[in-house]
Amino acid sequence: MKPIDFRSDTVTKPTPAMRRAMAEAEVGDDVYGEDPTVNRLEQRVAELLGLEAALFVPSGTQANQIAMGLHCRQGDEVITEAGSHILQYEGGAVSALWGIQPQPLPGDRGLLTPEQVTAAARGENVHAPRSRLLSLENTHNKGGGTVWPLERFRTVVEAGRKAGLAVHLDGARLFNAQVATGTPASSWAKLTDTTSVSFSKGLGAPVGSALAGSAVLMREARRLRKRLGGGMRQAGILAAAALHALEHHLDRLAEDHANTRRLAAGLAELSGVKVNASPVETNILLVEFTRPAGEMVSRLASLGVLLNATGAHTARLVCHLDVSAADINEALSRIRRALES
Repeated sequence: MKPIDFRSDTVTKPTPAMRRAMAEAEVGDDVYGEDPTVNRLEQRVAELLGLEAALFVPSGTQANQIAMGLHCRQGDEVITEAGSHILQYEGGAVSALWGIQPQPLPGDRGLLTPEQVTAAARGENVHAPRSRLLSLENTHNKGGGTVWPLERFRTVVEAGRKAGLAVHLDGARLFNAQVATGTPASSWAKLTDTTSVSFSKGLGAPVGSALAGSAVLMREARRLRKRLGGGMRQAGILAAAALHALEHHLDRLAEDHANTRRLAAGLAELSGVKVNASPVETNILLVEFTRPAGEMVSRLASLGVLLNATGAHTARLVCHLDVSAADINEALSRIRRALES
C-alpha cells in the first residue's frame, strides 16, 4: 500500500532532475562568498522579491530568527499574530536567542487589521518594552494557508510604519500566494524591511530558505547566520536544488492548490468529518473529526494516509509535489473506510 503523506509539504523527495542539478552544481566556499551557485540563487531571490540582496540559510526558522536579531535588541517587542510560525513552531527562539518579548494578537485566519497594530504598538514608556517589529506571515500556516490580500497587507504595514515599527514577512509559502492570486511575490515583499522564503516546502527542494532585504541588512544577516551556525561551505549543492525548484516547480504549485480543493470537496461529502468553512486558498486544509483526532490519525496511518492532529478533534492536511490527483482519489477512499469502520 502506497503511503499518501499529507503531514506537510516538507516531506517531498528531490526529483531526478533536481538530483542531477545538485550533482552537477559548481561549488565554492560560501562563507568566503565564493560559491557561484549560492551567489546565483541569492541574486535570483532578490530579483523575485524586488529587494536589494538575499542570503541563503539552512531553514525557514533560521531565516526568521536572523530577521528577529536584525530588527530587535534585548527587551524589545515583536508584534505578531497569535498563531504565527515564529511563536508556535520555532522553539521559543525569539526569547531564547534574542531576549525579545512577543505581543501576540488574535487574527482572522491569521490576518490582522491596521487598528490592531496601531493599538498594540507602545509609545515610549520606561515601564514597557519598546515595540520594534511587526512580523506577518503569508501564507498563514495555522490560518489554513490563508493569503494576505495585498491591499489589506499594505494598510497593516502602513499602520506599523506610522507606529515606528520595522516589518518582517515570514513568506515561507509566499510563492503559493503568488500562484494563487497572480500577484507577484515582490508586491508583498517590497513593502517590508525583510522577507523570508522557503525552498523546502511546496517548491520541493530538500533543504534551504532565504532571507532578503537591503544590502546593508543582508551584510549584518550574514554575521548573524554565522553566529547561529548557519555558515555553510560548498552549499552550491543545496542551492542548485533551490534554483531548480524556482525554475521548474513554481508554477506547478497550482496543481497542489487544485488537489487541495478536490480533497476538501471530497471530504465535505463524508460523515464524521467537517471541512473548515473558510475557503481553500492554497495547499493547506483544516478539518474537524467527530472522533478524537489522535484516534483518527492512528486509524488513517494504518491505512497509509498520514496527517497531523492540530487539536483534540482537528487535523491539518497539506498537498504537495508528491501527492497526485490520483492520490487524492485513493486517499478519499481510505478516509471513507476509516470513518465507516
